[in-house]
Amino acid sequence: GKHHIFTVPADGGAHRQVSQDSYHYAGALGHGASFTWSPDNQSLIVSITYKNDEEIMRQRPDQGIYQLALDNGALKVLSDQKGPEMSPAVSPDGRRIAFVGFEDNGDYYTVARLYVMDRDGSNRRMLSSNLDRDVLAPVWSNDGKTIHASYVDGGLTKLARFDLDGNHKVLAEGLGMAHTAYEAVPTFSMAKTGDAVFQWSTPYATGNLAFLPQGKKLRPLTQLNNALMHDRSLGKVERIIYSSSKDDLPIEGWLVYPPNFDPTKKYPLILEIHGGPTTSYGERFDIEKQLMAAHGYVVLYTNPRGSTGYGAAFGNRIQNNYPGDEYYDLMAGVDAVIAKGFIDENNLFVTGGSGGGTLSAWLISKTQRFRAAAVLYPVVDWTSMGLTSDIIGEVFSGFFDGSPWQQPENYRRRSLLSHITNVKTPTMVMCGAQDFRTPISESEQYFAALKWHGVDATFVRFAEDAHGLRTYPSSFVAKMTYIVGWFERYSVPQKNIPPSSSEMQPEGILSP
Repeated sequence: GKHHIFTVPADGGAHRQVSQDSYHYAGALGHGASFTWSPDNQSLIVSITYKNDEEIMRQRPDQGIYQLALDNGALKVLSDQKGPEMSPAVSPDGRRIAFVGFEDNGDYYTVARLYVMDRDGSNRRMLSSNLDRDVLAPVWSNDGKTIHASYVDGGLTKLARFDLDGNHKVLAEGLGMAHTAYEAVPTFSMAKTGDAVFQWSTPYATGNLAFLPQGKKLRPLTQLNNALMHDRSLGKVERIIYSSSKDDLPIEGWLVYPPNFDPTKKYPLILEIHGGPTTSYGERFDIEKQLMAAHGYVVLYTNPRGSTGYGAAFGNRIQNNYPGDEYYDLMAGVDAVIAKGFIDENNLFVTGGSGGGTLSAWLISKTQRFRAAAVLYPVVDWTSMGLTSDIIGEVFSGFFDGSPWQQPENYRRRSLLSHITNVKTPTMVMCGAQDFRTPISESEQYFAALKWHGVDATFVRFAEDAHGLRTYPSSFVAKMTYIVGWFERYSVPQKNIPPSSSEMQPEGILSP
C-alpha cells in the first residue's frame, strides 16, 4: 500500500487526503512522513521518500524536504540530495527551515548533521560540522536566533542549543525514553520563555519528565514509579571502560549487579548485546536487564564497534564486515568483568535481539565459553534475509556493496549458516511470526540447522508478535521468562530447572 498525508479538523469532522499522486509519502524505513505546519497554515513542510516502488526497494533511506500545498496537494521540492533529510522545523518568522540529514557518500554509517536553509531551499548551511555525532529533532527558539536539538554522546543523550554560526552549548543530559537502555530519541518541548520540558531517564528511574528553566538547573517533574519501586530492590548500574583485544579500541559498557550484591561471592554472567547495529546502549533504566539481575545474574551490556554515539570512524569499523570483529570487543568485555573476581567462569551466558541476536550466534560459532545462548530474531543468512525483509536496499547497498549474486563469497562468509558446524552451545531461538525486519524464516533456518547438527536447541515462536517482541505486554514478560529459564537450565550447579521444551507453551500466547 501507499503512505499518504491527511488533515482533520481540530474540533473533529471528516479527514481529507492532501497528497494526491501514486508515489509513496514515507519516512525513514517506511515509518511514515515527518511534517510541520508552515506559519501561514497554507502548506505543510514534509520529509518524505518521493520515490516509486522500484526506487524505494533499491535504495537506502533517501528522504527529501518538500512543500505540500494544502489546497490542491501540489508538491514543491525544497531540498532532496542523495541521502536522508529529516525532521524539518520552520522558524517562527517563516523565513528558514532547520533539518537534520546527510549526503550519502557510500559509507555504511554517516553522521546526521544539523542544517538550516532559507524557506525556498536556498542558502543551505551545516551548523554541526564540528560535532561528530548524530543530531536529532531540531526545535527553534521563540526569537528564531537559536535551534535546540538532542544528540547521543557515548552513553548519554544531551540537549544542546545551536546558534546560526555553528556553535553549540550543552544544556542538559540524561534524556531518555521508558524502560530501555537503547539510545534515546526523546520528546522535548520548548516554551516561548526558553524553558524546556523533556523525557528523562536515569539507571534507576524511567518514564519521567524533567523541567529545565532557562539558565537554571534541571528539576525532575514526575516520579511516576516511586510507589511501584518502594518495596523493590534495583541492581546497581556501573559504567566501565575497557580495551578491545582487536585494535586496542576503547569500549564503553555497563554492569548491572544483582540486588544485595556480595563481592566475596561468585555470580553467573549474562552478556546482553544490542541490535541495530547502528544504535547504542547508555546510562538509562532498562527493565530487561534489571529483571535478569533480579534473578541473580551480573549483566554486562556494551557498545562494540559499529555503535553510534562515538563518531563516524567508530561506526564505520563494521563496514562490509558485519558480523566480524565485534567478537573481540564483546569477549574482551567478558574478560574485563571476570578479572574483577566475582564472576563464575563456568556460568557465562549470552543473549541479544535482532543485530544482537546475530552477534550472539556469531559468538557461539567462535567460542564454547558460554553455557547457553538465547538468540532472538536474528539475521542468519543475508541472502534470504535481504530478499524477504522490509529493508532489501539497506542489506544489498548498506551492509554489503552489492547483491548476493555479485558477491557470493562475501555473503557466504558472513552467513551464520556457514559457521553452524562450530556451534556446540545449547541455544534457544526466538522470533515473532509477524516480524518483517528479520523474518521468522531466519530463525527457523537457524533452529533447523542447529538440530541437524545435534545441538541442544529449542524454538519459541510468538504467533502474533513482531520485531522486538514488544507488541503485547504478555510477549515481553514471556520473552524474559524464557531467557532466564533457559539459562537456569544449563547453569552449574543447576537450579530451578524449567519444564522440557515441549511443555514451554503458555496457553494462547506461544506456539512450540
